[in-house]
Formats: sequence, structure tokens, C-alpha cells
Amino acid sequence: MKKFYIQTLGCKVNQYESDGIALDLERQGWIKGQKSKESDVFIVNTCAVTSKAGMQSRQAVRKIIRENPNAKVIVTGCHAQTDPDEIRKIDHTNQIVCHQDKTKIADNINLICDNRSTIGFKKTDYSSTKMFMGFDHAVKGSMTRAYLKIQDGCDAFCTYCIVPHARGSSVSMPQKEILEHLKELNDSGYKEVIITGIHTGMYGLDFKKKSSLLQLLEKINKGKPVYRIRLSSIEPGEINEGIINLATKGNILCDHFHIPLQSGDDDILQKMKRPYNAGLFEDIINKIHKKIPGAGIGVDILIGFPGESDQQFQNTYNLIAKLPIAYLHVFPFSARKGTPAFHYDNKIYPEIIKQRCAKMRELGKRKKQAFIKANIDKKLEGLVLNQTDRKTGMLKAVTSNYLTVFLKNQPDLKGSILDLKYEKNDDKTIITTEIL
Repeated sequence: MKKFYIQTLGCKVNQYESDGIALDLERQGWIKGQKSKESDVFIVNTCAVTSKAGMQSRQAVRKIIRENPNAKVIVTGCHAQTDPDEIRKIDHTNQIVCHQDKTKIADNINLICDNRSTIGFKKTDYSSTKMFMGFDHAVKGSMTRAYLKIQDGCDAFCTYCIVPHARGSSVSMPQKEILEHLKELNDSGYKEVIITGIHTGMYGLDFKKKSSLLQLLEKINKGKPVYRIRLSSIEPGEINEGIINLATKGNILCDHFHIPLQSGDDDILQKMKRPYNAGLFEDIINKIHKKIPGAGIGVDILIGFPGESDQQFQNTYNLIAKLPIAYLHVFPFSARKGTPAFHYDNKIYPEIIKQRCAKMRELGKRKKQAFIKANIDKKLEGLVLNQTDRKTGMLKAVTSNYLTVFLKNQPDLKGSILDLKYEKNDDKTIITTEIL
């Protein structure tokens, strides 16, 4: 029996696609190996969201080749799509597989292993109608929670972002298939499904009879094909009252919103080609908090966009500081070749970007501590994960509002939904709980 191993870099969409490839290979009799020298085929699913991600993708490929000189190596993902020539420079890669063909890797595995070439590689034609590239079955990975990609691609073309050039225009999975996949995941024992996409809020707008993310979520909420769902990310201008209401008690959507702000300065947002201003962002955060005071709200921040002054950075900092944010993901600006911002003047010195990122991350730590403190002694619904925490030896649970809760290791609790209460919080934010 042949063994394979998949290394995944980047986002939840990549993780979903890697899980789907793995499942198809296992159905064909392949065995999923560990990251060792025992696998016959290695697949690297790359990321291109930043230049660092692209570099890390190439490093991952080189390391695998170095440690497994006799294995076949397949490279796919966004970095392979946007910079195939960089991948071709790496000796002993057997195949570069484009996005449109990555779901067919399992079907073509023997062909791939017998040839050194680039299969099905072509630049995306944005003028053509694209079919949703997904799997004809629910994707079941090794994690307690499942991913379901309902949308791919992006039409926004923010000036700093390479992703539309990698993924193409926005396409959506039909509602019927989504409901079927959710039911299949529920029947397989998954109690939480993470709904993901490249630009999830664009869901349904590419259909001949236009639909929307809200209509989809309302249909899921009505049928309840699975216990609960979580949105991986949603843009500020695409969160509406209907979606917020679906995250209130008794509904299927987790009370957790991850929202990419990028900048809290209106001029920078305009240069980024982001379709909202700081006022709209502030308004939507306050609406969520007013309706669901315990909701976990995470925010993406992009630091050091060309021309960002000290005051413009401070505007972002001040906006975050005054809002009920639970955690931050802070990224330094990375000039991506092929995007308009690559050519913008007034680049910010790396040392200044580093200092600003550190300041923003420190604010993020304080926000996280405040959110944890606000949840102590409150009743929280948690899904117990199958994995035991390496440091503490305890079980971990993820609450609906996206807090990590630690439990005494009772194996029979794995995979179950429990009502929990925080008892204490130490300096490392490791929290023990009471089961109610």
C-alpha cells in the first residue's frame, strides 16, 4: 500500500482542499502517512497571501525534497498558481498542479507520479464563466470540526491582494449540495462545520438567479442539518441584521465573527480599495456587541501600507482600542508583484512596520485578556476536541464564541457538546472549567 503526506500552508480554504484530496486518495487505497521519510508521495498545498508565505511554501518544498529524495513531490495551491516559474526552479518537483485541477489529483495520481511536468496549468480567464471547483462529497478531515468551502475566488481586487489573481472570479457551491454535505457531515458525527470561502459574503451573487449568504444561512438554520456552523471570515459591509440575528441564542450560527478591517484610517482604506470606511466598521461592531454582548469578534489588521503615516496608524490603533474586540490577527504589509500596491511610492521602512505590529499585537493581547475575563463565571457551550493539549495534558474545547477551554482529560467527552463555565484564568490564559 502506497503512502502519501500533504503539507498545507495558509488559509482554511486550503485546509478544506487538502482534506478533500486526502480523502479521495484514501478511497483509492492510499494510506495517509506522517511527516516522515516513509511516504511515497508528498503534496504541498502552498499559500501566496504574503511574500513570506510564498517563501515559506518554497522552503517547505525544498525541505521535503531534501529529506525524501526518492519520493514524488506534487506542488499545488496559490503560490504554485501565481509563481509557477519559482516552483519550476526547484529541482526534483514532479508536478505543479493548478487550482482547477487540484480536486483531480487523486484521479490522476499515477499519471502525476510517472511524469515530470505541469498538468492542466493555465492562467485564469476572468471573462469566462467558471464552475465551482469542489468535491462531490463532504470533506472529512482528521480534526473534530469539519470545513465546508461554499465559495471560491474574489472580484474585489483590493490593491494589495494577490488572491484574486490566484483564485479567479467568485463562484459558489449550489445550495442543494451545501445542504447535502452538511447532512453527510452530521451523519459522520461532526457537530460543528466551519463555513469558509475566499470571499464568503459574495456567496450566491454569481448564480443566474441571484442568492445571498443570508438566504443560505436562513435555509441552514431552518433545516438544521448539523448542530452548529461557524463563519470563518466575513467582510464588514456584508454583515447585516439578519446574519447577526442568526448568531443569537437558539439559532445555528456561532456567536463569533472574524472581520477583516485592515486599516482604521479612511484614506488608507480608499487606497486599499476597501469598500467601507472606519465609521461603518465601528457601527457594525457595536451592533453585534449590543445584540450579542458575549460574541467573540476577531479582526484582521494590515500594518505598513505604502504611505501610512504615524497618525494613520494611530487612527487604526485608536479605533481598535475603543471597540469590544476579542482578538487580533496582525499582518505586516507585503508588496505582491502583480498588484497595484507593488508599485506604490512611500514604502514604509521594515523597522517601522515591525514596531507598529508589535504595538498592535500588544493591544491584541490586552483585548484577548479582557474578553476572557468578561467570560469568567458565564455559561458557555463548548465542543470538546479530539486532541489532547501537549503542554497541559488536558482536553480542549472550543466555545461558540471562540474561546479555548481546558478540561480534565476524560476521553469519553471527546467530540461532545457541553455547557461549561470558566473557573479561573492564569497569566498564560490557560483556563480550567466546571461542567454544568
